Amino acid sequence: MNKRAVGAEYEAVAASYLMKQGMVLIYKNFKCRQGEVDLIGLHQNCLVFIEVKYRKNDTSGMPEEAVGLRKQAKICRTSDYFRIRYPKYSQMQVRYDVVALCNENIRWYQNAFPYLKGNAEKDFRVGF
Repeated sequence: MNKRAVGAEYEAVAASYLMKQGMVLIYKNFKCRQGEVDLIGLHQNCLVFIEVKYRKNDTSGMPEEAVGLRKQAKICRTSDYFRIRYPKYSQMQVRYDVVALCNENIRWYQNAFPYLKGNAEKDFRVGF
């Protein structure tokens, strides 16, 4: 199975888990020039942009560690574009979550990182 197929499989696992927790998914794999977001949903009156990360095991680090500032900034820019393209969501409170899957464990980090404006990934050198 190639990386794209593995990613799709675990995004489906994450989506199922989130829906059981009360998330209403409205978009999967939203892509634009600014970047890509794995899942977009509605939860507790928030528009939620979700990054899904999977690792077979933790020998190369925990999956959530792979969501560094560069990736966070891309997700934020993509969320800006999504809200422009779909104005019915433009006034909603926004949240950025990460779902990490490793060794059959699922960890859901709500409010995993703050909104990063502009080229924030160039301004900071620390990670998730």
